[in-house]
Amino acid sequence: MVQINQKDKDSFIYPRSRYYGEIKPENLVFNANLQEFAHKVSYIANLETGGKLSPDEAYEQIHMLWRKLKHSKNELKIGINKVN
Repeated sequence: MVQINQKDKDSFIYPRSRYYGEIKPENLVFNANLQEFAHKVSYIANLETGGKLSPDEAYEQIHMLWRKLKHSKNELKIGINKVN
């Protein structure tokens, strides 16, 4: 039997893509939030497709995740021109 450690399992279940954008702390944090959003939306879509969630429930969950992502973007001041 092959032993799978927790790190390998997490990497398989929650894969992370390499970040190629401008390296700034706020960009890295937002990218992590964006990837988490994408993974959760994928799970919700699959649950809805499989009949485990109604379309309304799926919509509400995704809408809530979107609001959290938007709040994160605003808090990190992503896309706001900063004056030095």
